[in-house]
Amino acid sequence: MKNKMKSHRGAKKRFKCTASGKALHKQSHRRHILTKKPAKRKRHLRGNAVVHASDRRSIQRMINE
Repeated sequence: MKNKMKSHRGAKKRFKCTASGKALHKQSHRRHILTKKPAKRKRHLRGNAVVHASDRRSIQRMINE
């Protein structure tokens, strides 16, 4: 009997899968030192971004969806 594949818990918390199979991630540079960054830059860093196509397969394998 083969072992079950376990999902990567760190990746599971960082990535979310859409219905069409694309992976989403939060954008970086929004944690600290926000006073020197312009409002436009911070506004554009809100929300989620789509993971690059070349990384999609490995992330889907890690989150097992």
